[in-house]
Amino acid sequence: MKMPSRIVDISVTLDNETVLDPPSMRPHIEYRTNSENAGMLLEGFPGLRQDDLPNGEGWAFELVNFTTHNGSHMDAPLHYQSKTIDGGHMMSIDEIPLDWCFRPGIKLDFRHFEDGYIVQPADIDAELQRIGHALQPLDIVLVNTRAGSLVGSDEYLSAGCGVGREATLHLTGRGVRVTGIDAWGWDAPFVHTRRRWEETGDRSIIWEGHYAGREIPYCHMEKLTNLEQLPATGFVVACFPHKIKNGSAGWVRAVALFD
Repeated sequence: MKMPSRIVDISVTLDNETVLDPPSMRPHIEYRTNSENAGMLLEGFPGLRQDDLPNGEGWAFELVNFTTHNGSHMDAPLHYQSKTIDGGHMMSIDEIPLDWCFRPGIKLDFRHFEDGYIVQPADIDAELQRIGHALQPLDIVLVNTRAGSLVGSDEYLSAGCGVGREATLHLTGRGVRVTGIDAWGWDAPFVHTRRRWEETGDRSIIWEGHYAGREIPYCHMEKLTNLEQLPATGFVVACFPHKIKNGSAGWVRAVALFD
């Protein structure tokens, strides 16, 4: 079997320093070193001394305190609402078909849209026409926004466009079941949506891309990276989520594979 010649990591690194979330959601990693943990190994072997171990070291491990929505992750339909719009079951992340998660990828380049812009169906169609692609069921659609160039900066949380309800349904109505974006969320950053809501009082604009999953359940990945390194078409995305029982999301090591 011929293997792809290139793999691009489109997942961010989880660490204590990079700004990827508001302060209330930031992860915390506590690193336990080989030397610090040597005593744990000695406890299992009475009479063994630390200087008997190579370099006096045991095993290293990390204690991690974070949410299922930290780092690059995939949202399950359950995240958007407990039931579908007609009262049906919303899948948790452990129920997502793996068949959805290893599929041809399509990149939509929306870096030119201003921060807070709401992507519409016509924008998707225009970009598909530009790249010469006819969308197929189960294609994995990745949205490249301006936010991708700002990962780790204070500007990241307010940067990039978002995908609105109609545009989301435009994709899912054509059989797309997994999408992804390099911004903090699939919807436009809250700071921009809040301003529009204060001006209009229109509740329907709040979290509209997520809530579209009540009508046609789907998954999207958030906080991806390196999308600018991908071609528009001709690659495969592998993005299997961590299997968390009844989870609203699961972490993914998403990669793009191509020649």
